[in-house]
Amino acid sequence: MERRTVSTLRESGAPVSHAPPIRGPRDLLKLSLGALGVVYGDIGTSPLYAMRECFSEHTGIAPTLGNVLGILSLFSWTLLFVVVVKYLGFVMRADNQGEGGILALLALVMGREAETQGPGGNHRRRRAALVALGVFGAALLLADGMITPVISVLGALEGLEIATPVFRGAVVPIALAILVALFLVQKRGTAGIATVFGPAMLVWFVAIGAAGLPAILRHPEVLAAFDPRHGLRFLLEHRRAGLLVLGAVFLCVTGSEALYADMGHFGRRPIRFAWFFVAFPALLTNYYGQGALLVGAGGARVENPFYQLAPGLLLYPMLAIATLAAVIASQALISGAFSLARQATQLGLLPRLTVVYTSREARGQIYVPEINALLLAAAVLLVVGFRSSGALAAAYGIAVVSTMIITTLLLYTVSREIWGWSLPAALGLAGLFLAVDLPFLGANATKIAAGGWFPLVIALAMFVVMTSWHEGRAHVLGVLERGSLPLAAFVADVGERRPHRVRGAAVVLASEGGGTPRVLLHHFKHNQVLHETVVLLTVVSAVVPEVDPRGRVSVEPLGEGFWRVVARYGFMETPDVPTALAECAPLGLELDPHRTSYFLGRQTLLPTGRSPLGLWRERLFVLLSRNARPAQAFFQIPPNRVVELGAQIEL
Repeated sequence: MERRTVSTLRESGAPVSHAPPIRGPRDLLKLSLGALGVVYGDIGTSPLYAMRECFSEHTGIAPTLGNVLGILSLFSWTLLFVVVVKYLGFVMRADNQGEGGILALLALVMGREAETQGPGGNHRRRRAALVALGVFGAALLLADGMITPVISVLGALEGLEIATPVFRGAVVPIALAILVALFLVQKRGTAGIATVFGPAMLVWFVAIGAAGLPAILRHPEVLAAFDPRHGLRFLLEHRRAGLLVLGAVFLCVTGSEALYADMGHFGRRPIRFAWFFVAFPALLTNYYGQGALLVGAGGARVENPFYQLAPGLLLYPMLAIATLAAVIASQALISGAFSLARQATQLGLLPRLTVVYTSREARGQIYVPEINALLLAAAVLLVVGFRSSGALAAAYGIAVVSTMIITTLLLYTVSREIWGWSLPAALGLAGLFLAVDLPFLGANATKIAAGGWFPLVIALAMFVVMTSWHEGRAHVLGVLERGSLPLAAFVADVGERRPHRVRGAAVVLASEGGGTPRVLLHHFKHNQVLHETVVLLTVVSAVVPEVDPRGRVSVEPLGEGFWRVVARYGFMETPDVPTALAECAPLGLELDPHRTSYFLGRQTLLPTGRSPLGLWRERLFVLLSRNARPAQAFFQIPPNRVVELGAQIEL
């Protein structure tokens, strides 16, 4: 049979980057300003708590000149190595059509693995290990999305206790009110407030830089901290206490993964431009200013060095700006969690979720009610349970550093399989990154009992959910495929029997295999009729962000009025079945939407304990399946054109 198709994505030439084009300096400045508001919200609010945690009672480090120089040196070189060398220098080169993030990287690796698939079990085990790494990294990012809004808002509001004793004890209720309001307005979309993200964060970076500069001018000796020997000396002198401090130092780079995850929204150049010309200088100036403040205190402990850089009446404007910056950082992580959930759904890692588009112009602005409810519940529990940014800091670093290590391991595969690097070069790069990542992991591992367990428990739970759904779907498809009649035999049988054909078209969702869909067999068995046109529609999720519209659909006539249609969507797209079928008209298949019926199967899954999942994971898969969004809604099929037929499947 002739397959009628337009050029597929790979056949249409090199994939076009999903990142926005830069036509001149104005575009660069505009995108860089947007990057400040979205990409650098998390890392930009780290000065609220990072330096304070280094000199907390937990570490027992006194703020002497030598210790301040050592910790400032660690801050400087951590920012340089993790952000500049690792993410801006190498990780952002591993883009998937301009898109970044752990799932985009996983999709890139999975696509390459599929192309180079070899015989035997070694390849399957390798692919399973890579998928497990990527899935756990995505689960950790969701845990990070739960913690960031809470620690940012608490860190900002704790300045109220510095301003006046009236607010002592009021930080937790105010934080709860702000966070609940933030999650409740998500369904209205972020288009309005997104326009102020960039300018507001520009004000924030200018403010924190301006706050730190006078203290540096009073104590310029802190500038010597840029010498890395101070950091090395500090770690060698303090050993175990130095390891605890290293866990706090790592807080200065939380949010680095956002540089990579949001690359598709802005592109490499604007993100780099915003870092080198605004974010990096402002962060260093503020950290060095806090260090100078500690030096000026003569070794005495300072309750909150960030807010004490802004004395007198300047404290209140700084409080307002910090609270706004915390909300922006929270919004960026919440929106990122929505995007991550949609990608996971398209890649078959989560059940079908409700995706609401909140902007007519920007398809990337979405709202996922199920994820929003999960994040809100987690935020309330975290505020009530931890009650301060200092207590929550222990839970923060472990999720971020674990994600960074997974990114390093996936990047090794990219450097070998896609960039074509030699084994020594790829191992050298991965070894260099792990030489920094692993000590940070060890430092944060000391905090597991103090709260670091939370993101690990959340990530493990999400990992179990995603792997159970992924493996459960594969098992169900295998069961359906093994019990199905070959499609060629069914079409031939229809040709011999010549059953009654009714006007119009029937669209039946089908898997990628060559079997006859069970719902079609049930329909024919019970009704003894077929439509004039029967379309077997397969929706395929590609391992690219967006599929070239020219390769969206392919059409293959099968004879006897049967057609096979394959519609491809990227992991950042939402399937639209009626639109995809309308695109089949130039390829010889023209359907009248008013005479088209959609036949969907409603499956009742029966756990037996005989599948590779085991009984408890079968029950989890059944629970997830029951609560998944209906296929009719997910594929945007008109509800008044749907016919559902039930079937029981033993797992």
